[in-house]
This record gives sequence, structure tokens and C-alpha cells, in this order.
Amino acid sequence: MTTQDFHLHDGRKGSALGIRVIPRATRNEIVEILHDGTIRVRLKAAPREKEINQTLADFLASVLDIPRERIEVVGGSGGRDKLVSVLDMDASEAQQKIIQNLA
Repeated sequence: MTTQDFHLHDGRKGSALGIRVIPRATRNEIVEILHDGTIRVRLKAAPREKEINQTLADFLASVLDIPRERIEVVGGSGGRDKLVSVLDMDASEAQQKIIQNLA
């Protein structure tokens, strides 16, 4: 088998969001979209990995109006720069909802 014959398939589709988190804010809010497409988000949570990732996922679920189970932090879970997977929502729909919720 050659590399041309090798295909990976995933049964679910979605989008990925680059997020930069600012912890210990007075409220949860989307601040801006940076020049590289990264979304800056302020969160009330302290910068403890589990707490801030949970708060981010809950906040994005409310912004995108989708169930929490469709959001997962897939990269950067211990840092401020994160990659978030949003299942069953294409990038243009996610972008539109993010823009509507800019502070």
C-alpha cells in the first residue's frame, strides 16, 4: 500500500478555534479577534488547567448555542493559547456567532 492509498476518515465534522485565554477577568467575554485569527477571551476562572478549560468550554457552548459535549480543548490545555474543537458546526457559522458576541 502506498501513501496515496491511505486515507483517514472521521465520522464527525466540525471546526477548530484558536483561543488565547485571559484568566481572572471580571466577566466572561470575547474581547477581539487577532490578526492571525486567534480569538481573545477573558474568563473569570483562575488559570488552573481543569477550571479554566471547563469555564472556556461552557462559555463557548453558550456563545455558539450548542451542547457543551460538542466542545473540547484539544491542544494547549495547560497554557493560555488553546485549540478548541467544535463538532458539527462549520467554521463560517462559528465565526458568525463569535463576531456577534464580540464585547
